[in-house]
Amino acid sequence: MNPTVKRVLGVAAALAIGTLAPLATAASPAVAAEGAHCARAEQDVWGSGPSRTVTARGCTIPSREHRWYTVEIDTLVEHHYKGESVETGVDRSTTVHGRTIRCLGHTSGDGTGTVDWFGCPPV
Repeated sequence: MNPTVKRVLGVAAALAIGTLAPLATAASPAVAAEGAHCARAEQDVWGSGPSRTVTARGCTIPSREHRWYTVEIDTLVEHHYKGESVETGVDRSTTVHGRTIRCLGHTSGDGTGTVDWFGCPPV
């Protein structure tokens, strides 16, 4: 490729990146402000680690859909099981206050105000 063409393409790419960078940073606080909030949630913890689903109540969810949701939870109750199944029984429960998690999405609509968050990687 001609060296002049390479330089022109390089300058064009640099200008495009420099122009888009401020827009990306300006959009970040708006997206963060639209995070979800839940008053109380429960999560199962197995021997291999926490479940990737969280059952929550008292949630406010932004109307705009996201690829990932940032969910702030006032009170999170973690049920630690003795083994890898519900049949093994609960060993202990711990309560964590002020937890923030990220989840892929949610389902709701059973009429009790419960929101089931899914795809929540361990913190």
